Amino acid sequence: MKVVILAGGFGTRISEYTDLIPKPMIRINDEPIITHIMSIYSKYGFKEFIIALGYKSEVIKDYFLNYKNFNSDLEINLKEGETKFLKTSDNDWKVTLVDTGKSSMTGGRILRLKKYLNNQRFMLTYGDGVSDVNISELIKFHKKKGKIATITAVRPVARFGELQIKEENVINFSEKPQTQKGWINGGFFVFEPEIFKYLKDDSTVLEKEPLVKLSYENKLAAFQHDGFWHCMDTKRDKDILDKFCSNGTPPWK
Repeated sequence: MKVVILAGGFGTRISEYTDLIPKPMIRINDEPIITHIMSIYSKYGFKEFIIALGYKSEVIKDYFLNYKNFNSDLEINLKEGETKFLKTSDNDWKVTLVDTGKSSMTGGRILRLKKYLNNQRFMLTYGDGVSDVNISELIKFHKKKGKIATITAVRPVARFGELQIKEENVINFSEKPQTQKGWINGGFFVFEPEIFKYLKDDSTVLEKEPLVKLSYENKLAAFQHDGFWHCMDTKRDKDILDKFCSNGTPPWK
């Protein structure tokens, strides 16, 4: 099954970085967040990716075209012009890079990928969110429900610290934890090819009419994930993800 990653947005809320590079190329622990995401799927055996490009697409293309160079130790004989790879990445991914328009919306980007998906079930997520979601269980759930689409529902990260109070005493203080109330769209979708009937053109926003209509028609399932999830909307989010890495193996690994 192929994995689509949406990587074409402008990333305006983290413009400290996206003035120069697309959001999925922002590095977490010296590795672009997009490859962190790819590793989540790869861990479960899904190694064929289609990346929907848009804003600064050339940066992502250049990275993957030179992936072996960027992720290897090299010995270079300048006189002979020969390069020897001393230590290389063991990732055996197949990556398809597709320009889906600079201003296309999320649904429009997916629509432009139709010919690459061969009328088959596929997975999709955003290029800025990591999670310890069990991909195998997600797919199993999707098949069991028999819907056109499955969305991974996650607990949002609290914007501020969360207090638990009993009899006017704070019994627990958590600095920006995931909340225990409510669910939000966490990405990590599974789609049947029928989803393309709900996508009209480049202006289609997946999260608006298509998913709303699917929910009205009872064709959208929610895989509820209580574990780790975090998206990178702002520099503060990036710093939090960096901290997870510096403290050891991050939760999504």
